[in-house]
Amino acid sequence: MCGILAVLGCSDDSQAKRVRVLELSRRHVLLKHRGPDWSGLYQHGDNYLAHQRLAIIDPASGDQPLFNEDQTVVVTVNGEIYNHEELRKRLTAAGHKFRTGSDCDVIAHLYEEHGEDFVDMLDGMFSFVLLDTRNNTYIAARDAIGITSLYIGWGLDGSVWISSELKGLNDDCEHFEVFPPGHLYSSKTGGFKRWYNPLWFAETIPSTPYDPLVLRRAFENAVIKRLMTDVPFGVLLSGGLDSSLVASITARYLAGTKAAKQWGAQLHSFCVGLEGSPDLKAAREVADYLGTVHHEFHFTVQDGIDAIEDVIYHIETYDVTTIRASTPMFLMSRKIKSLGVKMVISGEGSDEIFGGYLYFHKAPNKEEFHQETCRKIKALHQYDCLRANKSTSAWGLEARVPFLDKEFINVAMSIDPEAKMINMDQKRIEKWILRRAFDDEEHPYLPKHILYRQKEQFSDGVGYSWIDGLKAHAELHVTDKMMLHAEHIFPHNTPVTKEAYYYRMIFERFFPQNSAKLTVPGGASIACSTAKAIEWDASWSNNLDPSGRAALGVHNAAYKKNMGPVGQVKLGPNIIDNVPRMMDISASELVIQG
Repeated sequence: MCGILAVLGCSDDSQAKRVRVLELSRRHVLLKHRGPDWSGLYQHGDNYLAHQRLAIIDPASGDQPLFNEDQTVVVTVNGEIYNHEELRKRLTAAGHKFRTGSDCDVIAHLYEEHGEDFVDMLDGMFSFVLLDTRNNTYIAARDAIGITSLYIGWGLDGSVWISSELKGLNDDCEHFEVFPPGHLYSSKTGGFKRWYNPLWFAETIPSTPYDPLVLRRAFENAVIKRLMTDVPFGVLLSGGLDSSLVASITARYLAGTKAAKQWGAQLHSFCVGLEGSPDLKAAREVADYLGTVHHEFHFTVQDGIDAIEDVIYHIETYDVTTIRASTPMFLMSRKIKSLGVKMVISGEGSDEIFGGYLYFHKAPNKEEFHQETCRKIKALHQYDCLRANKSTSAWGLEARVPFLDKEFINVAMSIDPEAKMINMDQKRIEKWILRRAFDDEEHPYLPKHILYRQKEQFSDGVGYSWIDGLKAHAELHVTDKMMLHAEHIFPHNTPVTKEAYYYRMIFERFFPQNSAKLTVPGGASIACSTAKAIEWDASWSNNLDPSGRAALGVHNAAYKKNMGPVGQVKLGPNIIDNVPRMMDISASELVIQG
């Protein structure tokens, strides 16, 4: 992932303004972590486009900003365009000439051919700002689901600011907000328009019969196209269904790729967890089965707690679930980058598409099941996409997510949701149709017990004492008296647990602006549900917690009913004392073939 910052139509085109943009993009270390490989800044009158590059495709010549042939169209981009070779061929046939081998080089030329109506042609994850110097207009766009992070702000001088992170906006904009996924902003209209309009977005109930081979092929294609890389890469492997399928498909198809010729055909896999955690054990077994070079990183509860402030600063949220899950991923990303790896493939998005969270066991009918999956996908940019993007980008690492491939989502979301419904009498557990699609007796993708392993949310799977330790730490820093006045201190998204209050205090220290707090979602949740789905079980309203263990009667290690509300569990501080520091148990050396 790269970092972009654009300041458009500001009243000041002086050297002082240029220095300020430079400071924001790299000198002040606000966005430099996202792109440590190169920095670029372009100025045209009162418009500035800055870029911090993480070089994945064409590291030698793909520096940004990028231009058309006569340099009248300028683009700064964060992301990957997986169909760039196909687009490049079409554009070359139309007479276009390219200056670099970067996958993002096609954007300026597509604009020349199609104007603003080209964004849906891009297959990938992206955020970009394009400046047309011929008429001093600009557009900005964000990918369909919001895999890449993007924000937009407005200055008192009438300027428009666009940045990969809040940090680029919060000191200079009067108001800023999340740039909505699947949208384009145009200076010609001064507003947004949605470019991504799939059939499922209307939440109408689909009726296509379930075909396991169609689903399998669609996901294999999604993984294979993400093997496009000119740098060392690996897979994140928790040992759960989603990451294990990603690893299995990658291992199966890697050998014939350009990446394998450059870096070797043996896949590297990475896992993080507390010692003895469910994920570590399962991931190790999957890695052995697939024959990957496996790197296992251990962290302690204290390691995680020590990192909380850095995590909140980088991921820019106070959402409890996101912080719980981001912290282990943040720690792991640093370790991965230290091994020389710059890109990883991960399993986010499957639970939203297939109803994989344990609360889906209580979906009353296929209509509500499907509508909840639609709501979850639409909100991904505020939760798992934000976590995967920013936890890795904090260390200059890129995460790719094949489950959120546009074509794959279209296939999966067109299936009659009756096939996705959980039916324990028929031994159909959560995500049954995905498991069944890869249950191949002749050429197995995974061991059976891994293929049918119960869903573990990442913050649970790294070790149950991680969440318990966070709650205990919050108990030490947030008093009952503080909670009594929480609604007056934090009237918007008032924290209802001490853990949430603790995170909110840290967030507002870094981002005190009112606009910042409004970028974070709120509302009640049970095991990562939306507020609407809490209506599915009357008992859930008394047990609100985003952990999968809050799904009483569903999770194998559910919280005990006699414990009371999850936020009131009393745990002593001793669990975070006298513990070893973070370490890795991995392959002795990362061997990349030249």
